[in-house]
Amino acid sequence: MELGLKGKVALVAASSQGLGLAIAEALVREGAHVMITSRNPEKLHEVKEGLTKLGSGLIEYKACDLTKADDIQNLAEETAKRFGTIDLLVNNAGGPPSGTFEQMSDEDWQNSFELNLLSHVRLIRSVIPHMRGKGGKIVNIASSSVKEPIPGLILSNTFRLGIVGLTKTLSSELAPYQILINTVAPGRISTDRVAQLDRSAAEKHGISISEVEENAKRAIPVGRYGKPSEFASYVLFLLSDVNSYITGQTHLVDGGMVKSV
Repeated sequence: MELGLKGKVALVAASSQGLGLAIAEALVREGAHVMITSRNPEKLHEVKEGLTKLGSGLIEYKACDLTKADDIQNLAEETAKRFGTIDLLVNNAGGPPSGTFEQMSDEDWQNSFELNLLSHVRLIRSVIPHMRGKGGKIVNIASSSVKEPIPGLILSNTFRLGIVGLTKTLSSELAPYQILINTVAPGRISTDRVAQLDRSAAEKHGISISEVEENAKRAIPVGRYGKPSEFASYVLFLLSDVNSYITGQTHLVDGGMVKSV
């Protein structure tokens, strides 16, 4: 199936590792031109070298702190300058600290708001001028917690839901510009973030990491953690020309883990 991504320009946030990197890899394989970003320029240079071997798409990188408005604006401007436009945006960010409500300070709440919600707002605002008039696709990465809160992740449970509200509202506001926007919520995908959460759970309950993993797998109907490439494939569909009518939706990629309808 032809996805129509060859030559499209994609800005993928937090893309030096994990889900962001998997999405960047999938886009490059389809011939898209990709701007990757994180706070570490050395890591970005290393990632770019690997991506250049995957497909015909061009890769550029720019360091960006997603909690800083100026960094985000400069990132969008640099992407448009290097590639001529922006067709696709993937909003992604590292997960906030784990912990209960009483463990979180005002600083924790403020930092998570800026990283996990306000960065999405700012990035969307920065790319709309480049998409208006010709259309585009935006995918916001959230978490399965938007459907079923995860114990010990009060910050994620709160701000990821804000992404869902943002997506649904903007789907109507952006539709006249032919911009489609969706949220994709990963379940337990094998990333460093999930591994870190498993380690924390093991320490908290005094059990081994393997026990934590086995308990988690028993709650997943397909019986395993997802692969980043599997998650990226779904995002790729939403970004592609094949998706011409889906907008404002929240899509779970979780192997059937979440039990809500």
